[in-house]
Amino acid sequence: MTTPSLRPGGRSARVQESIHAAVRELLEEQDRSSVTVPQIAARAGVTPSTIYRRWGDLSALLADVALARMQPETGSANTGSLSGDIRAWAEQYLDEMSSAPGRNMLLDVQSSLKQSYCATIIGGQMQIILDRYPDEPNPGIDRLINLVAAPIVFRILYSEAPLEVEELHRLIDIALSQ
Repeated sequence: MTTPSLRPGGRSARVQESIHAAVRELLEEQDRSSVTVPQIAARAGVTPSTIYRRWGDLSALLADVALARMQPETGSANTGSLSGDIRAWAEQYLDEMSSAPGRNMLLDVQSSLKQSYCATIIGGQMQIILDRYPDEPNPGIDRLINLVAAPIVFRILYSEAPLEVEELHRLIDIALSQ
């Protein structure tokens, strides 16, 4: 099964957006465990077979909605320094993903068929920041993901408390040191 693209064109885009909107609305109104494909289809004005044909099952649809929500709506903060931009990005990511909806998005992505897509999104966001500072030492995307993003996600999913901001700053300093 192939993963649906996030932004197809034409009628397909309108159908996808109506289904995504229905999912977001239902998740705001009720617990994730009670959301069903028929509810989503009714809310979106499509048949359940449309959803099954495109996503295969509910978990794949929830993951697709989560991935779409992880796409930044605006560019990352431009603070004037690589360290400042990475800190701003990481603090925002920690704050958003530590919330109940953010944690649920991470869980949905974790259960998706394309788990690497999350790393691709984060890597793209980090690359935009790195490209702003061509004259500063470049730690590389993998180093930033391993030392900044991965600890955030790990603590949100597998510990009782999210990463503390002070520890996040220490990890960013390590990631940016040569």
